[in-house]
Amino acid sequence: QVQLVESGGGLVQAGGSLRLSCAASGRTFSSGAVGWFRQAPGKEREFVARIIWSVGITAYADSVKGRFTISRDSAKNTVYLQMNSLKPEDTAVYYCAGKTSIMPGANYNYWGQGTQVTVSS
Repeated sequence: QVQLVESGGGLVQAGGSLRLSCAASGRTFSSGAVGWFRQAPGKEREFVARIIWSVGITAYADSVKGRFTISRDSAKNTVYLQMNSLKPEDTAVYYCAGKTSIMPGANYNYWGQGTQVTVSS
């Protein structure tokens, strides 16, 4: 059984930092990718960042570029999202998701339960 478990969310003031973790069990994503997504109240889920596991290539949404950093620890089968210079508009439930292929059209088919991030102004 594949599980993705997020942790590290919480309440932080604007300008502060948080580090989210996504621990995978049951399989690795060594041939695929792991991404972070978020969903704010009343809004659709949106892409935040992703990392191609095998080579560490990353991609970011424009809204977080320069503030957030995604990384992975292969030994721990864990992906991190370091979030700096947080803004109130970053408030959302953050989800990690994994996919086993990086081929075009491959979907994220494994999802975590989400962790709440709240940024106060």
